[in-house]
Amino acid sequence: MPGMEHPEPTGAERTVLGIDAAWTFTQPSGVALALRENNRWKLAAVAASYQRFMALTDQELVPESKPLGRMPDLTALLGAAKRIARAPIDLIAVDMPLSKMPIVGRRPSDDAVSKAYGGRKCGTHSPNVERPGQISDILRDQAQRAGYPLATKVIGIPALIEVYPHPALVELACARERLPYKAQKVGAYWPSSSPLERKGKLIDQWSQILTLLEAEISGLDAMLPLPNTSTRSVELKAFEDMLDAVICAWIGICAMEGRAAAFGDDASAIWVPTARA
Repeated sequence: MPGMEHPEPTGAERTVLGIDAAWTFTQPSGVALALRENNRWKLAAVAASYQRFMALTDQELVPESKPLGRMPDLTALLGAAKRIARAPIDLIAVDMPLSKMPIVGRRPSDDAVSKAYGGRKCGTHSPNVERPGQISDILRDQAQRAGYPLATKVIGIPALIEVYPHPALVELACARERLPYKAQKVGAYWPSSSPLERKGKLIDQWSQILTLLEAEISGLDAMLPLPNTSTRSVELKAFEDMLDAVICAWIGICAMEGRAAAFGDDASAIWVPTARA
């Protein structure tokens, strides 16, 4: 009826924003949004860079011809994610060293994960003052100001957490060791194969990972179609960054649902999904 006020559309029940954050400003960062509706998680959006993700809801932003690195703007990312989900974002899961204290070297969280998963080739990289340096501080501070404190032991809502895809995939796949899914390492994975064969094996590995993730988050086939052996290297890397962002989102889901453990101390913790039965 004329003059009647209509209620806002109902949004998602729960939401997780996954970010595969680059350790430098020159490299792009993948972003994925997962939301739960009718007790089922689905992939709502995924992009190979911050700008591409924000462009999903901002017509004035023109997506780059190829994904580019830039200064993180968590307020803008959260705004875009909220518009897509039609609900506030509950949890931000970031693949990057994060801490309540200045990061100057390896942390107890790095050592704890390496002790638990080093034998499965999933030890952590060593952070330092320069890498990720100020990018980590910027993300943590922006999250804190937006109301997302860094969670190191118990997760409240909303919250920010640090995640690490390699041990997460080992648990997801019930694998003996780290999965060979990084585009830039195909030569090390399969040294005796031709470049074309390496691409094919990499894409097969991605397909297997997507199949496992699809059981946890629906909609991956439509939103994250597999590349093929004719795909350019830059596009393969973009796909990998988006896949990592989806994995980050999945770890966030596990953490929020009590299916992940925190490795670390009060200052920093890396969340890893618990072993599947």
